[in-house]
Amino acid sequence: MKKEKEIIGYLPDEKPSTGKLLLYALQQVIVMFPATITVALITGFQVSTTIFASGLATLFFILITGKQIPLYYGSSFAYLSAISGLVTAQGFAKVNGILPTEAIQIAQFGIIMSGFVSIAAGLLVKFSGRNAVEKVLPPSITGSIAMIIGLTLAGNALTDAAPVDPSAIGAGWVWAVSLSTLFATIIFSRYLKGFLGQLPLLLGALFGCAVATAIYLIGGSDYSQFRSLPAEALAASTWKLGDGSIFALPAFSLPKASLAAVAAIMPIAIATIPESTAHIYQLDIYVNDVAAKKGKKKYDLADKLDKNLIGDGICDMISGFVGGPAGTNYGENISTMAITKVFSIPVLVVASIIAMVISFFTPLIKVIYGIPLAVIGGLEIYLFGAIAAQGIAIMIEKKVDMFSSKNIAVIASTMVIGIGGQYAFGGNIPFLGLNVPCIAGAAIFGIILNLILSIGEKKEAK
Repeated sequence: MKKEKEIIGYLPDEKPSTGKLLLYALQQVIVMFPATITVALITGFQVSTTIFASGLATLFFILITGKQIPLYYGSSFAYLSAISGLVTAQGFAKVNGILPTEAIQIAQFGIIMSGFVSIAAGLLVKFSGRNAVEKVLPPSITGSIAMIIGLTLAGNALTDAAPVDPSAIGAGWVWAVSLSTLFATIIFSRYLKGFLGQLPLLLGALFGCAVATAIYLIGGSDYSQFRSLPAEALAASTWKLGDGSIFALPAFSLPKASLAAVAAIMPIAIATIPESTAHIYQLDIYVNDVAAKKGKKKYDLADKLDKNLIGDGICDMISGFVGGPAGTNYGENISTMAITKVFSIPVLVVASIIAMVISFFTPLIKVIYGIPLAVIGGLEIYLFGAIAAQGIAIMIEKKVDMFSSKNIAVIASTMVIGIGGQYAFGGNIPFLGLNVPCIAGAAIFGIILNLILSIGEKKEAK
């Protein structure tokens, strides 16, 4: 008889062995790190505090949601323009890439208040039912938002993968590192089987680092692509052991009340609601695919949308309270789980603990921060594309009628506004004197258009 093919994968309530658990968790940390630290670098927030906040918030998210939803919380790009505009209006400027503590404290207050928006949305779902939300956020919108998130990040992926200065010495070799990372990750995910087949991103990153090391050994220091941690990153540490070269507490700070921060930051949370909704639908599809193949019960993750949104809002408050940026659950980590089929909640618990431990030990931060940007870019090409592909999967799974003039209008308008806003206006669309984040603008427009086009629509009999 032909041997039955083994179904590889871990469902949310399944726990891998200790060795596998640690490697899966490390892979999730590496995946979340690029975007999380990029938000810190762009906004001027402290890197170590941001990493700690992501781990702490993830741990609380898992507890708040009753250890039922495997999602990782990280810093969101949606808030970049709001935070930058706020600190500029308040007269603050970054010093060596870091914002003054007072500026961060003011932003913290707006971040904490933004959490109430997600909590309110979650309570609406809880008391009105998921169907009420699906009328406002049908798959045609959540799928489109997922695609927009992945495609608007495409520029970031190629910027990281390609040299900033093509005329620099060894600039051409950057492509060798990024493309070798990309191809290695794809080949590993496609052809490796068993345990190694569940570590394609970690193995791809290691392969890219090995290529970068070889180029450095052959070409010398001018060809080095490894990065060093800026000295300013330790300057505002709450407490350091000696000079902080081994151990340093993150730069924790308390929020400072500001109505300007509430007005600037709180509305941006509207953009993360369809994003978070799209993520839970993505997760539901992929987890239940593995469950069906393993002959296990169905995991109704989509029915836990209220817990997801409430957890997201509370995590914003937690991150904002300790001094981290606002965030959301990460599509990159969902892509990693979809690729590896490892949806284990214990893996994410360990990943969150690893992130917090890294934030305390300077050498560990240096190791993660030192990964060549080209390696990260190679991974991002795959991950961000996977996020966009999952948007298509949502619409296929939910059987969105692509011959419906209403659906075509909603999808087309939403995607062009979202993607066009990124590439025409740098992510913020000027509208009636306001700078509207493209994802938020696309989501709001899609919601309004869908509601208008649904007026008078006859409900089909079940």
